[in-house]
Amino acid sequence: MAVRAQAALSFLCPSRYRITKSCFVLLATCLLAITAWAQDPLPSWNDGPTKQAILNFVKTSTDPSSPSFVPPEQRIATFDQDGTTWVEHPLYVQVIFALDRVVALAPQHPEWKTTPPFAAVLADDKAAMAKFTTKDLEAIVMATHTGMTVEQFSAIVKDWIAQAKDPRWHRLYTELIYQPMLEVMQYLRNNGYRTYIVTGGGQEFVRAYAEKVYGIPPEQVIGSALDAEYRYDQQGEGVLVRPPKLLLNDNFSGKPEDIYLFTGRHSRAAFGNSTGDQQMLEYTQASGGAPVMMLVLHDDAEREYSYGPAHGLPDTKIGTFTQALYDEAKSRGWTVISMKNDWKRIFAWEK
Repeated sequence: MAVRAQAALSFLCPSRYRITKSCFVLLATCLLAITAWAQDPLPSWNDGPTKQAILNFVKTSTDPSSPSFVPPEQRIATFDQDGTTWVEHPLYVQVIFALDRVVALAPQHPEWKTTPPFAAVLADDKAAMAKFTTKDLEAIVMATHTGMTVEQFSAIVKDWIAQAKDPRWHRLYTELIYQPMLEVMQYLRNNGYRTYIVTGGGQEFVRAYAEKVYGIPPEQVIGSALDAEYRYDQQGEGVLVRPPKLLLNDNFSGKPEDIYLFTGRHSRAAFGNSTGDQQMLEYTQASGGAPVMMLVLHDDAEREYSYGPAHGLPDTKIGTFTQALYDEAKSRGWTVISMKNDWKRIFAWEK
């Protein structure tokens, strides 16, 4: 320890024989910063009951003497993505990707100019697109996400996500990750938890960037998924191709079903933000012990967006958080995270 301290001093204060006042100030500042980080693993959270609930959960679930102790092999934490770990308004990022793919593929499909719903996309008819049904969106996804190998699709997503920017902040979508949630993920991992993304969005879409953005490997991404079909390419090599066939619908009850399918266990911590996450939190609570269940409430129009309609917030079809869900959360003892009051900062780039 003494040798490391001396090396640090030598680096900060090059002169072996003269340690100036500025060197002491610099060293003290560095030590204070390191100490503060070690003492507060959630610096982007405001002090209060929500932050304390996370700290208490980790403390009690990892303490062998606690009645709420969770053995290391059972430490699983699940996070919804859209609206829970990154921005979902004004439109889901994967939907924007799909619409961009329609434009990119249009030269290969001249019939799309007069074929709904593709014609509305190519004409940039926002009024018509706002009326798209689930069937319309499914048609677009099947046309833009299939007929290629899994590796080809992943490469397309990686190329798009590296360039596409949000129209409000003019930043990459991968820069619109919620810093407080990244801190929770890392804090849980530092204490032996495996963190999973459990999304209603496309499993392969999220797998293309999850490790780089969240530190979550592909095998710990659970989402809605198309089937994969084994074929042989022109060189006789085995490949997996994406056919237009839905395999998993990872929303509502599909979330706990798929969590069990992939892990064989209950999660012990679950984070969501909408009605699509309700059953995931219910199943987590059914694990017994003292799990933690949290829902993000978007109530900060100035720094992000404001929608519900819970708590009198504006209604929305994207990331709907109903009053019924809010009431269930309160009655079950779940924590509702107020983006406005609980988060000191939302994005890493905020000053």
